[in-house]
Amino acid sequence: MEASTIIYSTAAVIGTIIVAFIISIWLPGIERKFVQARIQQRIGPPISSPGIMAPLKFFFKETINPNSPLPRLYNALPLVGIIIVLFIFLFLIPEMYFLTALTSIIAIVGLLKIEEVIYVFMGSFSRSIMSLSMPFPDVIKGAAHPNIKKSFLEDLSSLRAFRLIAFGSFPLYIALFVPVAMAGSIFLGDIVAYQQLNGPVLFSLAGILGAIVYFIGYMILLNEYPFAILKTKADVIEGPYMEYAAKYRSYTYLTRGFLMFTLGALFSVLFLGIPPNILSWGILVNILVALLFPILSAFMSAFSPIFTFKQFYPVAAGVSLLGVLAILATFV
Repeated sequence: MEASTIIYSTAAVIGTIIVAFIISIWLPGIERKFVQARIQQRIGPPISSPGIMAPLKFFFKETINPNSPLPRLYNALPLVGIIIVLFIFLFLIPEMYFLTALTSIIAIVGLLKIEEVIYVFMGSFSRSIMSLSMPFPDVIKGAAHPNIKKSFLEDLSSLRAFRLIAFGSFPLYIALFVPVAMAGSIFLGDIVAYQQLNGPVLFSLAGILGAIVYFIGYMILLNEYPFAILKTKADVIEGPYMEYAAKYRSYTYLTRGFLMFTLGALFSVLFLGIPPNILSWGILVNILVALLFPILSAFMSAFSPIFTFKQFYPVAAGVSLLGVLAILATFV
């Protein structure tokens, strides 16, 4: 490979990541300011507050040594999360398609699963809220009674996260295989090439069904209402996010915004055949999809009930069956 080609590809990759990150930090603010606040007939926060000012504020707060059995690993988990999302986005960029095995649906699914598992570890390694212990013993299930298993209050979010990744993420992963079935390949480069020759997967019955399933899976993965199982108010803890303080909490904010953009870009690759690339007009499509998804998600969240597991399980199962139907429709 010539030096000029290497420089060109490197610039395209770095530039695309920078643009994606800049857009991603505005997505939470756009969702809350222009959709949620308008529906609720209130002014809402400044558009820069959720994705920019909140992480900046926490980043400069005092770093606290957390009450955790593995404090270093506990603090490292938010960083691992944002790195995983970065790798997912990196492998969507066409200049990276030479890394064949890593730019496949199997690799994307594996990385998304790691991102989900991190939430389980966040809760299981926590022994405090906002990294500080409560003034009373934070134990449940039996208290001082002998022969009864004890657990910490923060373990509840870990348990919900485990249930979520064990069952709730099926719709998204099933939807990822609709383009695979149509293109006959698990590799992103082949899926993009197929759509350039045959048109977007979205413009087919299987693609429409798959897109619906993907969007529901998108909401589940981001824990948006009504699928906000991970951040239930029942125990006054919004999932593992509530258990971090200072700069480590700011990383969780940045991860969420970047994941929103990355999932939008993944949809663009799989269902429109348009990978993210700053040197192509396609980046505008990626940005449009990344903006459209949180807006639609906010509308659904505003007018939907709050699901408990009793409602969550059958809905997730029904959407998963719709995803299977979408895959079967590719063979018709």
